[in-house]
Amino acid sequence: MTPSPDQLQTYDRRFRLLGFLPLIFFFAQALHYWRINELGTMLWMCNTGNLVLALGLFFEKPVWIRIAVMWMVPGLMVWIVYVLLPWGIFLSSILAHVGGLAVGLIALRRVRMDRTAWLYALVWYFVMQLLSRLFTPVALNVNVAHNVQAGWEQTFNSYWKFWIVLAMIAVAQLMLLNLAFYKLWPEKAN
Repeated sequence: MTPSPDQLQTYDRRFRLLGFLPLIFFFAQALHYWRINELGTMLWMCNTGNLVLALGLFFEKPVWIRIAVMWMVPGLMVWIVYVLLPWGIFLSSILAHVGGLAVGLIALRRVRMDRTAWLYALVWYFVMQLLSRLFTPVALNVNVAHNVQAGWEQTFNSYWKFWIVLAMIAVAQLMLLNLAFYKLWPEKAN
């Protein structure tokens, strides 16, 4: 039995309303960082990913959803290692990282993955690196845009060498994630 046009419209409306969840997660993080006077931290890829995901859902932009999800996966790993383990649990942080990824995967299952999303995600990475370098304090090192990540100083004697390696890792991870998501949820032929 095929759904009626009214059922499809309701389903589409509910799907778009799903965007309120990552928007709430984004603002919960913003409030947390505002309270501790580290609002620049909001430019981390995982935090802005919730905003991009919300906008992708609201405006029905599959590429924005794909970009957000592709950065939420490594963002979750980085969050576990550099935030959760050393600092502990914060509700807003759990919502932003675990909740955001969960909503993103639900959305990605619906919009599917194309073969070129990794390129858009890479462009977004470079834009966020530049914005982080220009507008965030060096001490926060948001998106590792200012200094070699702590613990890697012995391996990299220059930030730019570190940045090039980081960019190559980003390309590889995005290509692999794109491939994995494409195999899981390939874009449907028109």
